[in-house]
Amino acid sequence: MQPKKPDNLKEAIVDEAFAVIEEKGVEHLSFREIARRLGVSHQAPYKHFASRDHILAAAVARCFENFAEHLNARPKGQTPTDDLRNMGLAYLNFAASHPLQYRLMFNTPLPPLDSHGDMLAKSRHAFSLLKDRLASMDLRDPGGAPPDPERHDAIFIWSALHGLASLMQSDAMATIGLTDEERAIATERLFRRLSLALDP
Repeated sequence: MQPKKPDNLKEAIVDEAFAVIEEKGVEHLSFREIARRLGVSHQAPYKHFASRDHILAAAVARCFENFAEHLNARPKGQTPTDDLRNMGLAYLNFAASHPLQYRLMFNTPLPPLDSHGDMLAKSRHAFSLLKDRLASMDLRDPGGAPPDPERHDAIFIWSALHGLASLMQSDAMATIGLTDEERAIATERLFRRLSLALDP
């Protein structure tokens, strides 16, 4: 039975791109496969996307948009430090609850950034949420502040969260015999250590 042709082909192409990547991997993403699944001609996707990279970039842009919305929807903390912690928890929650989107954003080779402005803008907006949160805090810097210190502190926090999120998504925790309780302790300890390092 031929699938019903979508009303909004452009959005359907991006939706189907996620399905292809999840089922087969990003290397199998192609115009032909998406067109076949949607029941349209092989040329139909070209009306909306110039290349496969443009489809992938649109999918990644949507991931960053969803990611930013998730961070913004966090419960607001009563203090800047509490709010930063809530943002970190929201980060880890997104990685755990949307593993495909997380992998596309942070563990997949991306199309050339200078050719895909929307993807680039949405990724930088997501990063700016963390940077702006830090900018509102009076953070000490015993080593002498670098240019744009909030940007460097944001990279420090991001790398710590990304490391833990990536480990949680892998089999690494199981290989060292970490229980669910120990994973929760590891998360809490990460935030305590980050607080000590930033020490507003």
